[in-house]
Amino acid sequence: MERVINFAAGPAAMPLPVLQEIEKDLVNYKGTGLSVMEMSHRSKMYEAIINEAREDLKNILNLNDGYDILFLQGGASLQFAMVPLNLANEGDLAYYAVTGNFANKAWEEAKKWLNAIDLTNSMEDKFNYIPEIPVDKIDSSARYLHITANNTIFGTMYDKVPEVPVPLVADVSSNILGKNYDYRKFALAYAGAQKNLGPAGLTIVIIDKRYLKENENKYVPTMLRYDIHSKNNSLYNTPPTFGIYVAGLTFKWVKSMGGVAELEKRNIEKANMLYDILDHSDFYIPFAKKESRSIMNVTFNLKTEELEAKFVEEAKAKGMINLKGHRVLGGIRASIYNAISIDEVQKLAEFMEIFEKNYR
Repeated sequence: MERVINFAAGPAAMPLPVLQEIEKDLVNYKGTGLSVMEMSHRSKMYEAIINEAREDLKNILNLNDGYDILFLQGGASLQFAMVPLNLANEGDLAYYAVTGNFANKAWEEAKKWLNAIDLTNSMEDKFNYIPEIPVDKIDSSARYLHITANNTIFGTMYDKVPEVPVPLVADVSSNILGKNYDYRKFALAYAGAQKNLGPAGLTIVIIDKRYLKENENKYVPTMLRYDIHSKNNSLYNTPPTFGIYVAGLTFKWVKSMGGVAELEKRNIEKANMLYDILDHSDFYIPFAKKESRSIMNVTFNLKTEELEAKFVEEAKAKGMINLKGHRVLGGIRASIYNAISIDEVQKLAEFMEIFEKNYR
């Protein structure tokens, strides 16, 4: 069966060369006689896999030994709790930029532990833009400012890393390795793997070691402590071993593509194909404001829900799946992460033009 074009927001499309490498070594990894899925996480063989993955990611992101990379579980959603529990004491001040559904969830979770203030909040405008951060309103005693770099549901994104006078924390789940940020500007960044890194089940935390202090708060469970995971090389318990292996293959694929800067150029080209149609048509209604648009998730509506349903149905018949928007927003969403090629986005753009001619 020919592969479909998968525009899902996550779990998302993976690079075909990575899938083929997995297929080649699935039963017998590098002549060891067993699969990575069967391998002990305490073995020298597996230790080499996780260490190489860590070093490759640090290399891709231009990070030195002042940073650690943790391979954890629980998805980005668990980080909504781990960040405040590790970076602050109960009742401390922290700021949140509430720019989408998951940004709001992170803020709500933080409020259980901290004096968490929504420094910006675009909920009244249905999260269709990224508000500018009012730096003059930031108390320098705050433990951190948390941003959600790319809002998967609404199709908005920070084009640049904000310059702020407090440690910056970012959820980069949906544009890590697809948008060329300077990660040295983050005290901590975290990402669920299932969009640009590999299969669901793995979470990556990138942390400046200056913020990796021993957590002495007795209320924080051992499994939720960054310092414990760091001291144990992310092997305190059995980690998502297969997901880490796949992420490592993905990092090598990113290198082969020229690195994050080259992938960002390609992602901008892909996004512009679709935004060009949205901006020159009254048939399609773009959701995100121009200055805040994502290069990972392109969101738009048609004039009726019936037309939207027909769009999704006819696209599926042509081998393009998962274009239905998130239930919170509705409409259409094309998630065009790193693994989606320019040719595949071109096919969607051509379909959009034909669909408009047929139904306008």
